[in-house]
Amino acid sequence: MPRIAGTDIPADKRIVIALTYAYGIGKSLSKKILKDSNIDENIRAKDIHDDQLSMLNAYVEKNLTVEGQLRRQEMQNIVRLKSINCYRGIRHKVGLPVRGQRTKTNARTRKGRKKTVAGKKGVKELG
Repeated sequence: MPRIAGTDIPADKRIVIALTYAYGIGKSLSKKILKDSNIDENIRAKDIHDDQLSMLNAYVEKNLTVEGQLRRQEMQNIVRLKSINCYRGIRHKVGLPVRGQRTKTNARTRKGRKKTVAGKKGVKELG
């Protein structure tokens, strides 16, 4: 299995798809990387030569922020938003959707499972 940016990429897939297994590299960026490196995007990852692999690694290291460094950068951005108490930071703290989605319904991914709240007791039950 070849390694790009510290990630094992699948050997049986086309190199244009295999590069997307690295965090921070999507399909369009993968095509751009291969075009700049003069590598055919239809070649399988297992058929790539060592010199081409080292060229890809060098390109990714030099020009892109990927994997752990990108994750760290995103976390630092979220911590900064929380520390300055902006609207987005507050939404991150509370665990609600950040980008303006509705929360009355359809926010279960951010809010978690439903928490049942007991209803008010009627007058008859009190007496």
